[in-house]
Amino acid sequence: MYVSFRDDVERGQLKLIFVPTDDLKVGMRLAKPIYNKNGVLLYERNTKLTLQGIYSVKNFELIGLYILEPAEPLPPMTPEDIEFERFQTMAVFSIKDDLKSIKDGKKPGEMMVLANQIVRLYGTQKHKINFAQNLRSPEDYVYKHALNVSILAALMSNRLHVGSSEQMNIVVAALLYDIGRLFLPTNMQNKTEEFSADEYQMYRKAQMDGYKIIDDNVDINTSVKRLVRGCQQDYSADDLSSKNLPWGVKIIKVAHFYDVKTAMNLYDKPESEVKVVRELLSDDKIFDPTAVRALLDSIKILSPGVCVELTNGERGLVIRENDDNPLQPMVLSFDKNQVYDLSSERTAQVLQIKDLQKTMDNRIIVDDSTLQEYMH
Repeated sequence: MYVSFRDDVERGQLKLIFVPTDDLKVGMRLAKPIYNKNGVLLYERNTKLTLQGIYSVKNFELIGLYILEPAEPLPPMTPEDIEFERFQTMAVFSIKDDLKSIKDGKKPGEMMVLANQIVRLYGTQKHKINFAQNLRSPEDYVYKHALNVSILAALMSNRLHVGSSEQMNIVVAALLYDIGRLFLPTNMQNKTEEFSADEYQMYRKAQMDGYKIIDDNVDINTSVKRLVRGCQQDYSADDLSSKNLPWGVKIIKVAHFYDVKTAMNLYDKPESEVKVVRELLSDDKIFDPTAVRALLDSIKILSPGVCVELTNGERGLVIRENDDNPLQPMVLSFDKNQVYDLSSERTAQVLQIKDLQKTMDNRIIVDDSTLQEYMH
């Protein structure tokens, strides 16, 4: 379904509104900064859109922007969060140039430089990061997907203590494994499920064409090529749970699923991180549990300040993370002003998180010092 309407997306304790490019109006306030391909800041957060700004967004071929409501406070962003979004913008242009070169039978120019950057920035992290999703059009879906999967793969392989050479192989494979989508019609490049029989045959052929072009034109070691080939195979549940499946394939499969499901594109509304994590945890024959655990140890899912809906109908605020099970944090109920420890076995039997909160009628702004008060 084409997203031609506003879509409310919860990020922390505030509501960001996704507005498609054609619906942007002068005076709307930006919730996120906009950078050019060189990482130069063009529009700061909280900037009010001008007519020139709207023309710029259209020229950048953005599908839309995250906008704040008129009286909405500016959402908090750490320097790390800002740098993450800036890096995403710059890296996508680099990936686009390299993947197009490969598709045209040419050598990629900066791919190994980018892979090294990703490993340096995200392959040695000792803490979880806020994994901010990027907006995707059919024209840039492949490049943004490749970038995000490679970042997730770097984070996860670090958590799994993968050796440096193997980690680099996994990140390079993550950049390359889905290049076959570029051989599909543009309107199919961001399609990930519900293929018709004919579409599925086109997709499988495109994947094989992608592998062949990599095999013929990319100067990478055989380990990377095996991982790329492995990511393109159709596996049964038994195959996926096999201990013989390379770690890189297990990691990329989990990263692929998480990115596909949580990304905003023109045709599908994203699923919430809570729902996607629940899916990943629900079937250990499809998704390797150790790889899923590495993902959960790498990115923030339900961190302090996030508003949630509970299964009893109450709405609340996460005030403490649960590193052992991200879906069972400590929550302050708005309705009863009561703290629920969802990690308690007794509480968990009757109360769980249903989803991220979709409406913010009772929203409050909570800073770190206020959160600490709740803990005492």
